Amino acid sequence: MSICCPSCGSLRVVARHYGRKIGGAVGAVGGTASGAAGAMAGAKSGALIGAFAGPVGVTLGSLAGAILGGLAGGTAGGLAGAKMGEEIDSQVLDNYECHHCGIAFSQTER
Repeated sequence: MSICCPSCGSLRVVARHYGRKIGGAVGAVGGTASGAAGAMAGAKSGALIGAFAGPVGVTLGSLAGAILGGLAGGTAGGLAGAKMGEEIDSQVLDNYECHHCGIAFSQTER
């Protein structure tokens, strides 16, 4: 589906996606912070599982559990933030920009 500029009729229109970019970044940071808190539980679980391999297993299990907890939190937060940002792009912001005349506009429902 081509989007044309409402001002000049040009088809040289791009989506800016500012809400999605900012929402994804903020969500990833928040999710990583949340995941870091959950990483302590992951480290304990990893240490418990790694205990079967001795002291080295406990250390590696704790480290792996903490890393996986942070990654999972960051990923989930980033996806949630990006999805929220997409809604902000479509409902609130002027998400499209015309490269011909330079105006920013939102797509109207037909």
